Amino acid sequence: MAGHIPPKMVEQITAPQHFVPPTGRELRSQAVHRLQVGLFGLCAMLLIVGLANIINDRTRLIDTADPIQQVVAVDAKPKKAASDPLADIGVVPASDPSPTPAPTAATDAEASGAAVQ
Repeated sequence: MAGHIPPKMVEQITAPQHFVPPTGRELRSQAVHRLQVGLFGLCAMLLIVGLANIINDRTRLIDTADPIQQVVAVDAKPKKAASDPLADIGVVPASDPSPTPAPTAATDAEASGAAVQ
């Protein structure tokens, strides 16, 4: 038994293999598989577009002003403006500095009149 060689599981290919065309059954199976994949993809895209449309409609409904909110806003107490304590004590610059007054037409006329005299 020590000199016994086990039989080969697969025959070695010694001659060139020729192309064997697929049978009618294989062609039909491939066509059905392609059809199934295509229909599944189409249904998935329709579901995604439908879901996006529903989400878009819901956000549009939420964005519209609710008349009860206007009534509540009138009845609500005015809120205190948010303050920045660091800006108040002068450690950091204010986030919205007070605007400088713009020169008016009367101020410009006075300045030009004073220069002429």
